[in-house]
Amino acid sequence: MRTKLLKQKNALKARRIRRVRGKISGTAETPRVALFKSNRHLYAQAIDDVNGVTLASVDGRKLGEKANIEAAKNVARAFADALKAKDITKVVYDRRGNLYHGVVAAFAEALRENEITL
Repeated sequence: MRTKLLKQKNALKARRIRRVRGKISGTAETPRVALFKSNRHLYAQAIDDVNGVTLASVDGRKLGEKANIEAAKNVARAFADALKAKDITKVVYDRRGNLYHGVVAAFAEALRENEITL
């Protein structure tokens, strides 16, 4: 019974991800920022979908940060520095099917505070 529920939950998340990805796309000037949130860590990358290239990325595990709101702000700060090093100030935010709440919202707000336009 449990595996059936997990399969259904994963299928619904996959549908949300596909639905959002159908509407947004990243370019070299305005890359798509994809945020992945596991139960323990945060990962983000700036993707140019036209050329299929990752322009910048950050790994919360390597920074020693967990998946909480304070850590999301620190990861976003490091990510904003990586984006500024590549002269990127405007991005499209892809929350990857997660609700815009808690860690996902804190990451986006911290990017805005660090002068990255979403």
